[in-house]
Amino acid sequence: MKIKKNLLTAILVSTLAISGTNVQAQMSPQASVLYQEACSAEHQQDLKEAISKLEEAIEISGGEAMLYTKLAGIYAEIDEYDKALANYQKVIAINPEDAFIYISVGSIYENQGKYKDALDAYNKALDIFPEYKYNYFNIGNVQYQLGNYKEAVKNYSTFLETYSGHSEARENLANSYLAIKDFKNAEKQYQIIYDKNPDSFKDQYGYGISLLNTNQPDKAIAFLEKAIEIDAENNAAHLGLAQAYQDLGKNDIAYQQYQIVLKNVPNLDNVRLDYANLLASMDKNTEALEQYNMYIKAFPNDVKGYLAIAAIYQDLKNYDKAIENYLTAQEKDPNNIETKKSLANCYHNKKDYYEALRYYDEILDDQPEDFNVRFNKALALHALKQYEQAITLYKDLLNIKSEKSIKENLNNALVSRGHELVEDEEYKTAISTFKEAIKGGYNDGYVYYGMAKAYKGLGENSKASDNYEKAISINPEKTLYSAEYSDFISSLYAPQVTVQTLQQPGELPQINLSMDTPQTNTPKAETKPATSPVAIKKNEDFIAEGDKNYKSNNYDAAVKNYQDALQLVPDDEVTLLKIGNIYKLKEDNTKAINFYQKAIIVNPDYTDGWFNLGLAYANENNLIESEKSFEKVIELDSDYNFGYAYYALAMALEHQGKKSEAVKNYKTFIKHNNDKDLVASVQEKIKELQH
Repeated sequence: MKIKKNLLTAILVSTLAISGTNVQAQMSPQASVLYQEACSAEHQQDLKEAISKLEEAIEISGGEAMLYTKLAGIYAEIDEYDKALANYQKVIAINPEDAFIYISVGSIYENQGKYKDALDAYNKALDIFPEYKYNYFNIGNVQYQLGNYKEAVKNYSTFLETYSGHSEARENLANSYLAIKDFKNAEKQYQIIYDKNPDSFKDQYGYGISLLNTNQPDKAIAFLEKAIEIDAENNAAHLGLAQAYQDLGKNDIAYQQYQIVLKNVPNLDNVRLDYANLLASMDKNTEALEQYNMYIKAFPNDVKGYLAIAAIYQDLKNYDKAIENYLTAQEKDPNNIETKKSLANCYHNKKDYYEALRYYDEILDDQPEDFNVRFNKALALHALKQYEQAITLYKDLLNIKSEKSIKENLNNALVSRGHELVEDEEYKTAISTFKEAIKGGYNDGYVYYGMAKAYKGLGENSKASDNYEKAISINPEKTLYSAEYSDFISSLYAPQVTVQTLQQPGELPQINLSMDTPQTNTPKAETKPATSPVAIKKNEDFIAEGDKNYKSNNYDAAVKNYQDALQLVPDDEVTLLKIGNIYKLKEDNTKAINFYQKAIIVNPDYTDGWFNLGLAYANENNLIESEKSFEKVIELDSDYNFGYAYYALAMALEHQGKKSEAVKNYKTFIKHNNDKDLVASVQEKIKELQH
């Protein structure tokens, strides 16, 4: 950036205007004539003659600053800077407070590229004459050349306060802001220049980069493309354009621009990080890793490369490689909290919860209120079965922010802790813990299963039974609940054992098993306990009342009667079946299935229970379980209800698309059934399925 000759002329004119009158008044007449002749020769571009006249005048009047000033100016004009400087020094010796002489000296040094000397001269002029605002432009130019962009900004800004329309100063100010990466102010200055005269605007690249870095990639593209039109080899503009397209998610076009840059400048390693980031976002992980590794090779201490590689491996769930690179990044930047968070996340995901906890604690030492890290720590504690610590942390987090995921995890931890307490036979504490989970919204059967075991441990059998039933009704597919409930019921109503007194020494005791007679003709796997005649009578009365209400379609009352009967004889499969039938009539298949399941738990060979269970499953469109139920009926009684189990099984198979198996069972049904109309209908169905 050189001072223009017309500016130097203006400076000289200003000098003459300030000091010329007094000098001429003191100059001898002969020297004055020679000075005028020198000026005339200069005007006619006869600079050699002008120099000769001035040297002759100096011999006569050697103490006149005007003569040396004019002579120095002419030498500067013909680029004989050493002679010009020598004469300016003579002027300074005569008049050391002439600010404009220092400005002239500064301009020569600037043209010679001696920017520090130029700055010293301009600053001397500033000390003498701070009101001369144009000097701030000179100082700004030199500071810019010296790379002191912040100082350049200050001086250009001061100059523009007076000369706001000076386009060169504003361009230089914009470029200075760009150099210090103050993109916001750079964009503002470029905008002023562009708006003033868009047709003559020339710094397309600078404006485009400023727009790009102030989150205006769409506007940046237009200017960067113009910069490339002007100079197709402008790799910086290509790179800026690549980044703009990358910001807009136009990855394919961005990729093309990066390719141009790297083709033109293959060793431009500082570009590789952004290029690799683009490749990673395009799922070109192999290429991205290659570029990241090239970047690391060029810049081995830049943690960004290691972090980027680690992030790719983390996304690929290759946690060991991710950890390896995160650890390298941490080694180079030990205080980077985000790296520690990533490490904790990787260890957590590979289920190394102890190592994850170590990092969570380190992070919380620095950022104790980090909500997400505290939540993740609670999850790690939960996974390690450190339920009490996890529960405390979940509760603390819920006091800060009520989130569904935290509530769910708290409830899960409470239930797990409850089961742990059951194992430790701390039944009352377990029940309290389970109840807290239920109050918090936990509704899986697992909590009621735990409650049942806790109440069972306390000997509160009625409550245990209620909770087993709740668990089974919520999760009927959990055979563990049903099996354990069956064992529990069996233990409550196990055959009574009577031990007779020894009649003779050494004689073994006689053991008699007393058993009730089954209420139905259905064979049972286990026998019922003895029940008092009063209880039997009361049970029969409840059942009779229930049957009466059932026939009157008073279903709710009937259910109540049957449940009262079950309080006296809990393992009565027929009564359980009746309740299931009512719920089936009410189209509440979930409850119907629950009671049918209880009936077959009490008596696994109860064909009516299995058959009705199959019908209920069919109503729920659960054809697989329906099929299993009907198969069980056939296993127990192949002629059940004139072969209707085959008919029902065939329908379940047909609706599953198993035509050949359905046909086989329809044909078997015909062998067992004598209903001519129904048989004819089934035969038609067989024909349809076989075609």
